[in-house]
Amino acid sequence: MVAHDTPGMRGSVLGVGLALALVSAVTFSLSGPLAAGLLRTGWSPGAIVLVRVAIGALVVLPFGIASLRGDWSPVRRNARLVVAYGTLGVAATQFCYFAAVQHMQVGPALLVEYTAPAAVVAWFWARHGQRPGPLTLGGVGLAAVGLVLVLDLAGAHLDPVGIAWALGAMVGVSAYFVINARTDTGLPPLALAAGGLTVGTVVLGLLAATGLMPVTTSPAPAVLAGAAVPWWLVLVLLGLVTAGLAYVTGVAAGRRLGARLSSFVGLSEVVSAVVLAWLLLGELPGPVQLVGGVLILAGVVAVQQGEAATARRVAPPRRDPGDAADPLAAP
Repeated sequence: MVAHDTPGMRGSVLGVGLALALVSAVTFSLSGPLAAGLLRTGWSPGAIVLVRVAIGALVVLPFGIASLRGDWSPVRRNARLVVAYGTLGVAATQFCYFAAVQHMQVGPALLVEYTAPAAVVAWFWARHGQRPGPLTLGGVGLAAVGLVLVLDLAGAHLDPVGIAWALGAMVGVSAYFVINARTDTGLPPLALAAGGLTVGTVVLGLLAATGLMPVTTSPAPAVLAGAAVPWWLVLVLLGLVTAGLAYVTGVAAGRRLGARLSSFVGLSEVVSAVVLAWLLLGELPGPVQLVGGVLILAGVVAVQQGEAATARRVAPPRRDPGDAADPLAAP
């Protein structure tokens, strides 16, 4: 594991990391509106997820292999990590979420799942002693309030079984962010994304083959933004954009931002999902949801500032090249 989750970052690295994290969040958020069009025609959630992840794996795998440049030793050294990434960060996240919504409403399920950033902060605090600063904790609070408002939980029914499944999804999302941020593996981001998607496809395929994940399909076109769209085109978009592009940019962002900051930027997925549902499905967000979106973004900014302050505090002092050599240093 990296020595500290908030390494010092130059402005350019931070900017690229934030841009990649936002691209990942927006592309992930597109999966909901696109999948909704297929669900209305008779596709089961399991079928959509399986095909989406499989297409993503097929697209990213050649690039992942090419990124290794013939050296497969990083894959052999990190085989268990790749399996864990695909099982938890890809398959378990998807399967547990859709299992949760069989027992409870989507809003509460998402609320539990998206406590992942707080869980990531707690993990690094408990496991590595990386105590978050006041700004980071303030950002956690702002983002939590904003998430509740965006998801509009008025009259929501909580089911213990559904909550258990949603907590499983939260663990998967947390693992996704923590593993993405590992810089000590030697695995190129494309190789990690390709391996995770491939393992995720195998796990989801086994769940479907054993009947644990129902799979049904329909040849009927989906309706998006008032237009009929062929089912296969929706699946291609789901695979290319919401799986392939989303996971590749997510890994690249995690390497630059660390797990804590990238996980909070990932909350913008909820805001983006509301906007896309409005544009593609005509579901107009209410004033409370808009306020919640602003609070989430404010929380992300607070966490970013807090992580930057922590990085400055833990970074070793820079030496002037003109200073005399340290007489105690090793030759």
